Amino acid sequence: MPQDPQKDPQVQAAARTLLAQYGEDAETVAMLRAAEFAAAGDGDAVAKWDHIIAVIQLLLAAGEPGENGGSAPLN
Repeated sequence: MPQDPQKDPQVQAAARTLLAQYGEDAETVAMLRAAEFAAAGDGDAVAKWDHIIAVIQLLLAAGEPGENGGSAPLN
């Protein structure tokens, strides 16, 4: 894993996939997923999801709402 976990290609890909699928709701979806792992006691997975959440926040702040414009989920 790169020194900065937020630059990890898997973290970047997961964040962009969530944004493409859920738009501006991607952060909420990722937080719910992190909470599931926290409840299961999987600290490593929680840390990974925290990095994904941080990348989603950065992308949203940069104006990248996802392929559907962030207006509504695709599903």
